[in-house]
Amino acid sequence: MRPLRATKNAVKVVVVDDSNTIRKSAETILSRAGCEVITAVDGYDALAKIVAAKPDLILLDIMMPRLDGYQTLALVRSNAAFKSTPVVMLSSKDGLFDKAKARTLGSNSYLNKPFSKQELLAVHQQYAPGTP
Repeated sequence: MRPLRATKNAVKVVVVDDSNTIRKSAETILSRAGCEVITAVDGYDALAKIVAAKPDLILLDIMMPRLDGYQTLALVRSNAAFKSTPVVMLSSKDGLFDKAKARTLGSNSYLNKPFSKQELLAVHQQYAPGTP
């Protein structure tokens, strides 16, 4: 099945993860749901793409080289234009400390990897509803 083309008013989602598998999985699932998906390989790559795309939802891995998810989240939240943009942290770690730190820095939610199609679509519907 081919991914649907994003419509002009599609929800924009930025997926940030150093794992090609996670990026491609999220991109496939979300694009089939009608989203416009922009991917980034790390925090530095993400910052430029977030500013350019002005996404409706950001999915952000915690453990990445160069600029990790916590640092990226802090920078995103320090920009007034993105204070209310939903950010969902992605991590294979399920610890209470990681979830608390992410919340403290301003994340809206936390999704454990590997995630299922249903889990990802539930997050999408919760934080960026409105796609066909």
